[in-house]
Order: sequence, then structure tokens, then C-alpha cells
Amino acid sequence: MPRKPLKPREKRKLPLPDYKYNSVLVSRFINKILQRGKKTLAERIVYDAFDIIKKKLNEDPLKVFTEAVENVRPLLEVRPRRIGGATYQIPGEVPQIRGETLALRWIIQYARERKGMPISQKLAEEIISAYRKEGAAIKKREDTHKMAEANKAFAHYRW
Repeated sequence: MPRKPLKPREKRKLPLPDYKYNSVLVSRFINKILQRGKKTLAERIVYDAFDIIKKKLNEDPLKVFTEAVENVRPLLEVRPRRIGGATYQIPGEVPQIRGETLALRWIIQYARERKGMPISQKLAEEIISAYRKEGAAIKKREDTHKMAEANKAFAHYRW
């Protein structure tokens, strides 16, 4: 038994909305792109990618981006759980905020893996392909869902 009373679960602190699109999701995306504390560079990369999206699709880049993140966001995932010396992959639902974080992470990861063009163009291509429900980030989501489906038999170990 703990000596101190347990604290109620603290609320997650979200960043302030970005100045151009007034969106918390875009602000979180900029923070994920961030490397070595160079936030203005990360903002420039994201806003250049949004300009490329606007030129290619002739649609609102914020709408395209939010739709792409929603397409990539996983609904199920597996988590390892050790029971009696064996480790099982237990499927479970993904909370909204974690799903968005995974989606942002996957989009950035697969954009960085593309070769032969500037990062803003790679990012725009990955967002457009996620918007069209194709590309590596969507494949990652499908693989995650397949893994959860395959391990459905262990769902009763969930707690």
C-alpha cells in the first residue's frame, strides 16, 4: 500500500495552436518534425509542405492534413503482456490522442525514408498519399490492425 494517497490522473497539456492555421494538430505536427530545437525551421518545412499540397490538390491544406491523419490513425493495437512465463500480444483500442500521435509519427517516419527531394516535398507527398488512403503510413496502419485481429484470441487477458 502506498504511503501517499494516489493523485488523480493529470490532464495532458496540449501545445498552443499554430499561428497560421490556428490548429493544435498542426502545432503538434510541427513539434514532432522539430529537430535540435529549431522550431522556425520545422514551421517552415510544414508550411512549405502545406503550400505544395494546396498547389497539387487545389484544396484547403488543413482539411487535407486532418483527413490524412484520420486515415492513418489506428483504432486497434497490440500490447505485450507477460502471463505465466509467456508473453502475449493483447489487442486493445487506441485512445484518440495516442492514435493521432502514432499517425503523426508514421507520416513523418515514412516521409523521411523517401529519397531524392527536399523534406517539405517528401512530407507533402506522404500527406497526399495518406489523404488518398495509400502509401506506407496507411500500410503500417493496416498491418497494426491485422496484428490486432490475428491476436484476438488473447483479448480475454486484457485488464
